[in-house]
Amino acid sequence: MILFRKFRLLILMVFLVACTMHIMIDLLPKLERRAAGPGSSGGGGGDAGCSCAHSPSEEPRGRAKQRARAAAPAAGAQAGWPGKHTLRILQDFSNEPSSNLTSQSLEKLAGAGDRAEPVKRAEGPGEEKQKSLIREKGSRGKEKPELRASRLGSLYEHPLYKSELPPLTDDDTLFNVNTDIRFYPKATGNQEWHNEGNEEEEEYSPTGEATAESYPNWLRFHIGINRHELYSRHNPVVEALLKDLQSQRITSVVNPIINAVRSLSAAMKSGGTQLKLIMTFQNYGQALFKPMNSLIRSIEMVSVNGGNGFASGKALLASPPALSSCQNQQQEAAEEAQRQTREQETPPDFFYFSDFERHNAEIAAFHLDRILDFRRVPPVAGRLVNMTREIRDVTRDKKLWRTFFISPANNICFYGECSYYCSTEHALCGKPDQIEGSLAAFLPDLALAKRKTWRNPWRRSYHKRKKAEWEVDPDYCDEVKQTPPYDRGTRLLDIMDMTIFDFLMGNMDRHHYETFEKFGNETFIIHLDNGRGFGKHSHDEMSILVPLSQCCRVRRSTYLRLQLLAKEEYQLSSLMEESLLRDRLAPILIKPHLQALDRRLRLALNVLAECIEKEGYSAVVEDDLDPQPAAAPLHQAPRAR
Repeated sequence: MILFRKFRLLILMVFLVACTMHIMIDLLPKLERRAAGPGSSGGGGGDAGCSCAHSPSEEPRGRAKQRARAAAPAAGAQAGWPGKHTLRILQDFSNEPSSNLTSQSLEKLAGAGDRAEPVKRAEGPGEEKQKSLIREKGSRGKEKPELRASRLGSLYEHPLYKSELPPLTDDDTLFNVNTDIRFYPKATGNQEWHNEGNEEEEEYSPTGEATAESYPNWLRFHIGINRHELYSRHNPVVEALLKDLQSQRITSVVNPIINAVRSLSAAMKSGGTQLKLIMTFQNYGQALFKPMNSLIRSIEMVSVNGGNGFASGKALLASPPALSSCQNQQQEAAEEAQRQTREQETPPDFFYFSDFERHNAEIAAFHLDRILDFRRVPPVAGRLVNMTREIRDVTRDKKLWRTFFISPANNICFYGECSYYCSTEHALCGKPDQIEGSLAAFLPDLALAKRKTWRNPWRRSYHKRKKAEWEVDPDYCDEVKQTPPYDRGTRLLDIMDMTIFDFLMGNMDRHHYETFEKFGNETFIIHLDNGRGFGKHSHDEMSILVPLSQCCRVRRSTYLRLQLLAKEEYQLSSLMEESLLRDRLAPILIKPHLQALDRRLRLALNVLAECIEKEGYSAVVEDDLDPQPAAAPLHQAPRAR
């Protein structure tokens, strides 16, 4: 009994010692910051704990000391987390002189102009040259629009791109601005949500509410959504929103899988196989960030569990023999060199469900969707993100923050959390802390605008051996035509549009789609999650066109636009190249991918030509351009073949 009491006492003492050490560890950074305050100077300052090597010179360390002295008042205000878990070794790895300061510190430094001047004078000519190079690299996307003289402008002047929508009623718009949308900037205590250039021209209605024209661009984009389109053809808000995605200050970053945050769609929630981040901007807009991803390390790492999606397990192919430690290191080095590039194609042995997602595919999909005049992809823009300043320093997600580390090449890396490709082996690394990615504007919150998720009738089996029903039954479409909502309205025609869209991109990963619940079945399909497009420019996957060849149905407007884009004076590849030059990360697609667009467009037109030859023009092409009586259905149920 005495031994038992002594044992319990020992456990209690160990517990108390552990708690004391934990409290001391938490308090230590604060004590260090006090000791390294404005009064302390010299070599024993805040950099004393930095053991990382700096290359090619010690210049970054000197800049960090200058910034630390200039930002001393701001640093005292930022004593909360993540300061208590300081990562000093990450501070000096930024390309930009102010990258190791938090966004809040940057704001305070910008407000203290007199204090910032000595720092600017202290910078040498070499640093000014480096700054100019960074500005030149960051502004290359702004210079490209001057090339717009061209085919893209001529295309949008064509009558096919000037047809008007029927008059919209309250039932046809997603929001009623007067009742559903109210935005009170004064209540937030922050006026930064206004558009740039309008800060001195704040206009409020007599009741004190902000007018719809002064709303931030993301909110104006949400207000413009209606039954027929996500945005109108020549809506200036879209271009302004793209600019916001590229330049707005990022104030918060979270990892969806960690926080179970509902984002753009079911395919973009916590079930994603690869890392995505939700970023919030200074004007309260949000976007989904898909970073440039590492090449998936080995096909042996991927397997499927009975067709129910991804699951870890044994190799798809025979496992290679065990490698020695030296061979493993060499293989790791070789795979690290195989970072995702524009020229990289999907490996031929990869299944469609094990392909990696591409940030440039998301960007290109938005531009392709707009050129096809579907306007069903939310705006997407490319952006070069500073991983230290714009992710690590602004996140309050501790689990995400703890995944940051420095690679042996002195690059900043992190891996976050997701269901499959999130580990140290698949970490995302910057150069040294700059990483490019796509930012897709969020759709309205599900609490305000519910969306319904539908299973794609031509969904693939997602199994390495089994085939879906449509792959073995040539009359599968006849069954679909008799099933709601495909037996009436425009839903079947929307599926055909989506089929053509996916075929041009080479996207085989269209398992579900979404619609806005308010509009019922008489509305468009939202084209979300296009990251697995543009994987192979050397191969045309004809099975993507099976819905079109089985059903032989297409809108007349879609058919005429495809024919127009195949003409030499327009040419889809040239239009895409010109449109993509406007993005800050241009070039987005290499030449072979652009040439593949023209080739696939001809193949799609050939399939439609065969359908017309077999069934007749009127049976295949649904006329949606001529006005129809209000009492008539939007289109008749397709004839059985």
